[in-house]
Amino acid sequence: MAAPTKPNGPAVTPSNRAPVVDRKPKANFETWSWYFMRVSGLILIFLSLLHFSITHIINDVVETDAEFVANRWDNPLWRLFDWSLLTLALFHGLNGVRWIIDDYVRSPAKRAATKAVTYGVSGVLFAYGTLVIVTYG
Repeated sequence: MAAPTKPNGPAVTPSNRAPVVDRKPKANFETWSWYFMRVSGLILIFLSLLHFSITHIINDVVETDAEFVANRWDNPLWRLFDWSLLTLALFHGLNGVRWIIDDYVRSPAKRAATKAVTYGVSGVLFAYGTLVIVTYG
C-alpha cells in the first residue's frame, strides 16, 4: 500500500504527516564493501558446496592426492575455479575481519597496526595460494 499523498505534494507518512524523502546511500567504500559481502557470500555457497562435493562425495577422500590435483588442474578451468574460491573466500573473510577490527579495536594506532598485520598476512596467503595454483604440476 502506498503512503498517502497530498494533492500536488510529496508523499507523507500517516503518523506525523512529514514529507518522505527518498535518500539513496552514497556509493562509498563501505557501501561497495557491504554489496561485496552479500554477492561473494552467495557465490561462495555454490563454489564451496561444489568443491566439497567433488573432493569428498564424488571422489573418495583417500584418493585425493597430488596426482588427483595434477590431473584436475590439467584443465585451466579447474585452476580458475580453485583460484576464484581462494580469492573470494580470502577477501570475504578479510572484509569481515576488517569490520570486526573497526568495531572492537578502539585505539587508532592499534587499529592501524592490527589492520596492517592482517592485510600483510592476507597478502602473503593470497600470493602463495595464487603461486601454487599457477605453477603446480
